[in-house]
Amino acid sequence: MIGVFANVITVLIGTALGLLFGKLIPERFRQIVFYAIGACTIGFGAIIAVGGFTDLSATQVGKLAAIVLVVSLVGGALIGELLRIEDGLEALGGLMHRLTQRKGLTETKGSTKKGSAKTSKNEAAGLFSEGFVTASVLFCAGAMTILGSIQAGLGDPSTLYLKATLDGVSAIALSTALGIGVGFAAATVLIVQGGLALLAGLLGDAITPAMIASIEVVGGVMLIALGIEILGIKKLKVGNMIPALLIALILGALLG
Repeated sequence: MIGVFANVITVLIGTALGLLFGKLIPERFRQIVFYAIGACTIGFGAIIAVGGFTDLSATQVGKLAAIVLVVSLVGGALIGELLRIEDGLEALGGLMHRLTQRKGLTETKGSTKKGSAKTSKNEAAGLFSEGFVTASVLFCAGAMTILGSIQAGLGDPSTLYLKATLDGVSAIALSTALGIGVGFAAATVLIVQGGLALLAGLLGDAITPAMIASIEVVGGVMLIALGIEILGIKKLKVGNMIPALLIALILGALLG
């Protein structure tokens, strides 16, 4: 679990650095860094997805790799839309924002007029939720999360150490644009990665290469979709696609 805790700590440190020094960076520089994070997310997603396809093709699943991707993503997106997972994540982000306001951790800037103050509060809550949801998906949807957590559960935290470094840098860039909500994604990292590490420790050798490769394919494509969202090209509700990872895991187990 030490790799999981390292990832949580780097996200918190990165967010703190972004909040402390972000205001010193001109808006145009913050914006270009944000775009760079989006482009890198698409790049990482493509690399992971292609690698997953290659690994999956080498298993018994073989030519069914494309079917695994389509069934997992379409089925997962439908389930996520039915359950309104992204709406739930945004609502959770809004709740966290209200709690932090009460504790004085966030500020709402606005006019003294009641209408404009209300709008400012809504915008602040929306930004907080966007930071929380975006960072949660970025830090947890990738294949590196799944693979690293499984390896950590089996006694090798090295992949999570690398991921912790990448997430810390990303948290700096994201928090300068999206605020403190990014830091609360550390809770998501703890729950998701910690749960996967514990599960891997219990299952051991039951986790097959086909299962891992299936998650890589689906997780990589999800990261590409997230990068598109970060760049502001199109809102794709990546949060609703989260069940696709579970479907990919199940298909990898059944077909592999």
